[in-house]
Amino acid sequence: MKITKALPSSVTTVRDEFDRIFDQLRTNGLFGPAPRVFESLWSPSLDFSENEKEYVVRLEAPGIPRDDLEVNIDGQTLTVSGHRDFQKEEKTEEYFWREREAGKFMRTVQLPAAIDRGNVSAMYQDGVMTIRLPKAEPSVATRVPIK
Repeated sequence: MKITKALPSSVTTVRDEFDRIFDQLRTNGLFGPAPRVFESLWSPSLDFSENEKEYVVRLEAPGIPRDDLEVNIDGQTLTVSGHRDFQKEEKTEEYFWREREAGKFMRTVQLPAAIDRGNVSAMYQDGVMTIRLPKAEPSVATRVPIK
């Protein structure tokens, strides 16, 4: 039995060429790098947990002043939003890469059950916002008399 090395098939080379083209489009866009017209959006890390009494949301937001953060509750939806800016860099610097993200962000969490809105608290310390959402007392069925 003779074993021969297979040459790359035309399907593989076509697929590789499409991958290369799509990577180039994703990196540079169709007509080169996109101008920075719109503000960038980013998404900070978020943990969502619960215990017997409450839901707890922790959001990493280092470098954001407390006044640039906002927490809203609408129905059973919690929305945390904010904005982070960095100091203007020197025009003489050219970056090899940038990993710090700036701009606006918005994170939304769908709460699994009703909460006690009057006792919701948010604390921001050491770059982490902790939001405590006490669970609402379960509603009790009530029989309504008919008159």
